[in-house]
Amino acid sequence: HLILKKNRDKLRWDVEHCIKAKLEDIDEKKIKMFVEKAGLKFYSVKNSLENFGLIKDGNLLNTAVILFGQSPEHFFSNAKLRCAVFGTIDTSVTIDMHDYEGDVFSLIDKAEEYTLAHINIGMRLEGLRRIDVPEIDRDAFREAIINAFCHRDYYEYDSVNIAIFKDRLEIRSPGGLYGGLTIEEIKREIVSKRRNELIAEMFHRVHFMEKWGRGIRLILSKEPSADFKVVAGIFITTFKRKGVEDSEETTQKTTQKTTQKEIIELIKKNPKITREAVANKLGITSDGAKYHLDNLRKAGVLRRIGGRKGGHWEIIEKEPKE
Repeated sequence: HLILKKNRDKLRWDVEHCIKAKLEDIDEKKIKMFVEKAGLKFYSVKNSLENFGLIKDGNLLNTAVILFGQSPEHFFSNAKLRCAVFGTIDTSVTIDMHDYEGDVFSLIDKAEEYTLAHINIGMRLEGLRRIDVPEIDRDAFREAIINAFCHRDYYEYDSVNIAIFKDRLEIRSPGGLYGGLTIEEIKREIVSKRRNELIAEMFHRVHFMEKWGRGIRLILSKEPSADFKVVAGIFITTFKRKGVEDSEETTQKTTQKTTQKEIIELIKKNPKITREAVANKLGITSDGAKYHLDNLRKAGVLRRIGGRKGGHWEIIEKEPKE
């Protein structure tokens, strides 16, 4: 522990040289957009990277590539985001699954978009305007996503994961709490010890996070029931879904409807299509395909004629009922 503490600055991923990366691997549009958001003037890619301390001894640092690289995944196999929707309270039934690659800023946006697309959205009226209201506060889960990418352990091969269950949303980040902090301390005190100081500094420049470490307080102010835990070195932020217990039919409504429409289109083209073929076409598991096909049969949309071998599907109604 003493040796690691003494050499902590030498073991920081964000300030290591990305030896294979060259200046031409940086996306000018990305760095220019960042500079403008930071309220600065853009002169050149090299000038901007030098001003931000992202070049050292003539080499690009890992932070430069993971934030502004044209294809960071070519240099870092864990420059990715994994998202999934599950039909129950565990991972036994996978309804949807998608992996994304790219720079951290684009992955943060993808994580937010995926979450909004697969949780329930209500509404309220402000005057004559309709305002969409997600079942989980948008600022709260976005803050958790930002924290996941900022504080994750980039030495770990794993990626940031978004897992949407029937009753909850989990945002999982490889790497536990840093510097000896505990869950109780980060909830009770406004303290922060950062694994990736340089990445955190870059986030601060465009107001993605504050230096005071108030992210947990912000999350709890918006979603008081949010929970935090560390399991096997993975930091997990959990948000309870609202109204799920009241209506089984509303659970994953958007995802199910879209997937079921895709299944119907596949059956129109090939009534003899198998469950496995449906799963392969849609990129879901065989259990996920069975889940949707069973629901379509129960809803009176599909009918199975014959057995699994030699049988075929018959469409009774063109679309699932609302």
